[in-house]
Amino acid sequence: MPPADTGASTVVVDASAPSSPVITSRAAAPAAPPATERLEPGRPGYRKMSFALFAAGVAAFALLYSTQALLPAISASYGVSAGQASWTVSAATGALALCVLPLSALSERFGRRQMMTASLTVAVLVGMLVPFAPSIGWLIALRAVQGAALAGLPASAMAYLAEEVRPKALIAAIGLFVAGNSIGGMSGRILTGWVAQAWGWRAALAAVGLLAVACAVAFHFLIPKARNFTPGTLNPKALAKTVATHLGNPLLVRLYAIGALFMTVFGAVYTVIGYRLVEEPFSLPQGVIGSIFLVYLVGTVSSAAAGRLVARLGRRGALYLAVSTTTVGLLLSLADQLASVLLGLVLITAGFFAGHAVASSSVSRTATTGRAQASALYQSAYYLGSSAGGTLGAVAFHAGGWAATVALGLLAVLGVVSITLYGTRVARAERRALVPATR
Repeated sequence: MPPADTGASTVVVDASAPSSPVITSRAAAPAAPPATERLEPGRPGYRKMSFALFAAGVAAFALLYSTQALLPAISASYGVSAGQASWTVSAATGALALCVLPLSALSERFGRRQMMTASLTVAVLVGMLVPFAPSIGWLIALRAVQGAALAGLPASAMAYLAEEVRPKALIAAIGLFVAGNSIGGMSGRILTGWVAQAWGWRAALAAVGLLAVACAVAFHFLIPKARNFTPGTLNPKALAKTVATHLGNPLLVRLYAIGALFMTVFGAVYTVIGYRLVEEPFSLPQGVIGSIFLVYLVGTVSSAAAGRLVARLGRRGALYLAVSTTTVGLLLSLADQLASVLLGLVLITAGFFAGHAVASSSVSRTATTGRAQASALYQSAYYLGSSAGGTLGAVAFHAGGWAATVALGLLAVLGVVSITLYGTRVARAERRALVPATR
């Protein structure tokens, strides 16, 4: 997963991968669409497709994390604790995690373009209602519906690109979609921070909703019709069998757990950091706190470097480096100096994105069949980690302050280390078993 994102798990698409086992039949589906029918730079439709998916990515992830920078203001408005307010983020990411797999399967039947359009439409409509939530319960419920709707976008977008874009242009097209994810997640948080400082958190959520409306309209008018999609018949038994196969693969399960644990750290830190910075000794205004999310740009660099790290250190070596970087960042963030906290956030972000890049890209290499389902399972684990991290991090902060949130992060990091050490031990045992015994 080379490019960074702000919550969206990157799926590495192999254009030569076998079709999904979820589909039992396709009407006269060609083995591979002729190259002349596919989009590529310079051909009609490619630029429109690129801008459409970029806009979709901006809208989706601006909406998904729209309340994260506003949690202290939401807590104050409703008179609730950090733990309760954190559910406005956790409910959205948790619902997305639960719905990624079934909605990605539905896109095989009804079409990628249709699924993306429906997902964005529902999420945007809910987004226009969110600022008017009369209670914290209503806000959490609306956010859960929004997250469930957004689950139809990531996997459908990747499949659409794999079917409609020529293989040689596929990586660039995916990179632009992921860039939209990254910019949407980051800009949504920054926008809400500054608007909330001037006009309150409800106005901030309304601003994100209007941004998403503009992006959704652009997507609707720009996205080209699918020319290479052939609907198939859903086979729930085949889907269940594929999922069971993946969950029975020890290496895939370890990768899912690593992704979830890394995201637990990241979700906890960025859900709670606003509460810490708004209090003494920092007392930062809401707009400045929102701008802290510019640190996400560090993830672009560390994600891009992940491939080189793996080439030099190996997959497990890269994970150990990511864990070490994250750990140092967590410890630095304990200081009461703003410079130390910011440096800690930089290191946590760099370590997280590097570890996430290694784990997510390894999923596609490990799964030899049902790659779409393998990646969807990773996304589910990833967003469940985000949901758990946000809620548990906020509960820990309420109980023991920032030190308790850091302790939770260190516990998750220890889990990654334990899994990686176990994987190293298993790999060594397998290598020894392959070497003939010598007398």
